Amino acid sequence: MKNKFLISILSVSTLALVGCTDLEELVIDESLEAKTTTPVESFVAAAYGPLPDAFTHVKNYGLQLISSDQAILPPRGSNNDWYDGGKYIELHQHTTTTTNVVVQQTWDAMRLMLSRTVTALEKLQPLAATDQNAAKAVAEMRALRAYYNMLMLDYWGIAFKKDNTGVNSEILRRQEAISYIESEFLAVVNNLDNTKGPGRMSQSAVNGFLAQLYLNAAVYKNPYGTPNFAAGDMDKVIEYTDKVINSGQFNLSPEYFAIFDDNNHSNKELIFAIDQRQDLATSHNRLGYWSLSGSQYPLAAFPKANGTDGPAITSDFYNTWVQAYGSTDPAQADARFYKENFTVPAALQNLTGVTPANDANHYFLVNGATYEINRGIQRGIQWGLRNASNGQPFQTLNGQYKIYPIIEQRNGFVNYVNHTLEIDLENPNNKDYTDGYRVSKYQFSRSSDSGRNRGNADIVLLRLADIYLMRAEAQLRKGNAGAALLDVNLVRAARTARPSVTPPALSSINLNTLYRERGFEFYWEYSRRTDMIRFGHYEDPYTSKTNSDVRKRLFPIPQSAIDGASAEPGYLVQNEGY
Repeated sequence: MKNKFLISILSVSTLALVGCTDLEELVIDESLEAKTTTPVESFVAAAYGPLPDAFTHVKNYGLQLISSDQAILPPRGSNNDWYDGGKYIELHQHTTTTTNVVVQQTWDAMRLMLSRTVTALEKLQPLAATDQNAAKAVAEMRALRAYYNMLMLDYWGIAFKKDNTGVNSEILRRQEAISYIESEFLAVVNNLDNTKGPGRMSQSAVNGFLAQLYLNAAVYKNPYGTPNFAAGDMDKVIEYTDKVINSGQFNLSPEYFAIFDDNNHSNKELIFAIDQRQDLATSHNRLGYWSLSGSQYPLAAFPKANGTDGPAITSDFYNTWVQAYGSTDPAQADARFYKENFTVPAALQNLTGVTPANDANHYFLVNGATYEINRGIQRGIQWGLRNASNGQPFQTLNGQYKIYPIIEQRNGFVNYVNHTLEIDLENPNNKDYTDGYRVSKYQFSRSSDSGRNRGNADIVLLRLADIYLMRAEAQLRKGNAGAALLDVNLVRAARTARPSVTPPALSSINLNTLYRERGFEFYWEYSRRTDMIRFGHYEDPYTSKTNSDVRKRLFPIPQSAIDGASAEPGYLVQNEGY
């Protein structure tokens, strides 16, 4: 029997984002509507409006990243920064409870996004018969609603079927949910085009999401069992990825990190992304600053814009790079691992005998206007701008900025920022803020005066590399290793902007190699948890995580939502294992 549950239409104007090192209100208002010129566009804008907030570190990004083997966020320092009631520890160790704040806030954000699409459709459908723009907007909103529902299915194993605000939603699970999402995408895909840029739902985005749906259908049908990848589903993956590739609308980016730069809105690899350009009030730099050392200041113009000593990369995931490249440092072998934007002079690299107390002359000079921190996986001693304390001017000489080994000074701890590989949750005496290799994948927004606000980079949700690697996976699961290898090597060979580190072609491919390759290509994006489940690795032990309960593949439905539906017994049923 199909369950029903009323999704309330929220009139929320503000939501608070709370992290242990920052407390800031992020306004979600209707300012987007004021910047549009037609009622049609105002309804559409309101449906996209909640996206930036939903994909922050305290919501969807943290939910996806920390629950995987790629990232870990231990309490740091004597104040246990980032402990936050243990919410990130629960996510990482797969011991998440029904009151976990990250899960709850992500659920609420997704529910708000769904309700906005329902409201938009209710307003647009009466106009569609006589207004061509309204008719196109209806198709776009149905596609966006289907995408939001696909996220709900992936995270919680349910989808909400709701067509207007005056009726109850049907809660769909497993095959019913897949069929509903599929039918919505198929109903509108041919009514969309690719003319509005990656910030809007397009024909190619829907084709890509259909491919994702078919690729993961075996998991969605049987979330706790061993996936049975039907040949018919894999054929559909190939069909819809072919449509995107053959559209000719997209290209793989020669510079890997340009995909995540401030100006990435025009990058031809992006298919669907959250538009974060400066005209949007909710833009944020959370993906740029979260992992960086709190003593790292990436912008010469803004002496308050620093990192926050958040999550680090796990040794398990780092070692997959080591295993792939052996004795060759992956920074010298793969353009996706690291990009050096400045080089420490060889004469300064040896810090033997150098300490924070005697290093006044141990620096080199850079032009502040062009200064850019290194990108990718950050290891070892970090170099950068130095100030006396947060907000104070950086040290300069003759108009140029001094670059020193960065000093960490907190709670009596004074030493150089030295990111080491080993980091875990078990050592109660580990109070060092600097532990763990860090990740600087998104460019630190050059407009962010606080480090947290004014993001310019679109948040990437679907790009062409994923289309090729989905097609490769479908081919491989059908037994066509040769075709799969061609697609994987095509993506690797595309990163030509720094030819010395263009990844070399692979000589063979299997599921383990492809899983590793997806990790290299999409690390610290939004796909690792889903990939781990599909490839059968979510129950594996890794750094500080031993739980192998398959029921943790789905997150718990927040207790607040269960309580809110208690007036209709049986309508909203908690997932197994919670």
